[in-house]
Amino acid sequence: MSISNGNYERPFSEGIIASDEVRKALLARMEEDQVRFLRLMFSDIQGHSKNVEVPQRQFAKALQGEIMFDGSSIEGFSRIEESDMLLVPDLDSYVPFPFDGPQGREARLICDVYNADRTPFDGCPRLTLKRVIKRLKDKGYHPVTGPEVEFFLFERDDQGKPTTRTHDAGGYFDLLPVDRGEECRRDIVNALEAMGFEIEAAHHEVAPGQHEIDFKYADALVSADYVMTFKMIVKMIALEYGLHATFMPKPIYGENGSGMHVHQSLFRIKGDKLENAFYDPNGEYEMSDIARSYIAGILKHARAFVALTNPLVNSYKRLVPGYEAPINVAWSEHNRSPLARVPARRGVGTRVEVRVPDPSCNPYLAFAAMLVAGMDGVDNKLELGPPVNKNIFTMSQREKSRLKITQLPANLGEALIFLRRDKELCDAIGSHIIEHFIAHKEGVWSEYISQVHQWELDRYLATH
Repeated sequence: MSISNGNYERPFSEGIIASDEVRKALLARMEEDQVRFLRLMFSDIQGHSKNVEVPQRQFAKALQGEIMFDGSSIEGFSRIEESDMLLVPDLDSYVPFPFDGPQGREARLICDVYNADRTPFDGCPRLTLKRVIKRLKDKGYHPVTGPEVEFFLFERDDQGKPTTRTHDAGGYFDLLPVDRGEECRRDIVNALEAMGFEIEAAHHEVAPGQHEIDFKYADALVSADYVMTFKMIVKMIALEYGLHATFMPKPIYGENGSGMHVHQSLFRIKGDKLENAFYDPNGEYEMSDIARSYIAGILKHARAFVALTNPLVNSYKRLVPGYEAPINVAWSEHNRSPLARVPARRGVGTRVEVRVPDPSCNPYLAFAAMLVAGMDGVDNKLELGPPVNKNIFTMSQREKSRLKITQLPANLGEALIFLRRDKELCDAIGSHIIEHFIAHKEGVWSEYISQVHQWELDRYLATH
């Protein structure tokens, strides 16, 4: 398991730029790979993948972090008076796409966003996660994450527009002929493996048309990069099959929504080896005090970070009782009804699974928020109460109150209030991103609650 982004890097302001030798080596590799176009990929605050494409004659300039773009064209980035921004690539993220474009082979580099004066841009989500990871590494910890990403495959209409018609009637782990998406899913897996993913499992999920592909845990930054690439590849392959892939959390009423459970743990360097800081063979449940405090921090901040891990109005249509959604702020050993659980494996695999995030989130901000929450628990040695190993979904409100089990915010508006009040999270994410994120989401929430929806017309128009 890698715990760094390579050994060729040297500081460039607070960012990273590679040596001449390394850049020349990568240029030679790109020529060997017959790459014609290079996509410089980055993320906006809301988690949308953006890219600037450059032709072969601009590759050397791109590797030096000298490609500029108009930041004022991207919501939450910069004002028009100061719009020039730089893309500084992480050369370790280089990979050719496993399919050729119509004009030649393409490759990608994932970039951090810098200001024109080569200072780090406060609104870059990837730099935000890197900053949080550095805080943890300064304390001797290496955060590792493993997301499980779910998505739907829907049919398109005669005009090519997405519908909510599912392509199958499959259920959990179903096979052909019920699961007609199996071929598409296999092509997705093949493409991801060609790009360096280590796929652990791929299967049909509970709802019709719903799928899950799991890839191996990695350094938190690499893992977030994987999520961004994963979503792009899934959409591209689905389009080739005439299908629409969506990471919308709850596209179908009455069916389970899509989550992105995130397994996470902290590792420490012991000599030339990595040691899982969550494991203690002599501890209660074979968990270390660090693991217990980390989970306590997750529970403490869950009602605030949910605005970042579940950022859509639609996210809270998934977080309702009756659909296995983790709405209860509690933890368990193996029981899946609380927000956090500790899977059975111990030793190097000791981890906590946070079950609340959904795949519409910006993974850089979602991972950063959960790491900050967990480390607040570690830093302050927060006490973790006993696990709730009973099915919370069947508990009465009185029983949940007795066990001090609270619930997540019921909607995006409530979640934003909790986020705004959480000083530790807001300070760690940074004022630029927090202010722009909350302003955007408050506008969306205001627009949503002012609309008259079809449900209201069906319910009230004839009777009132």
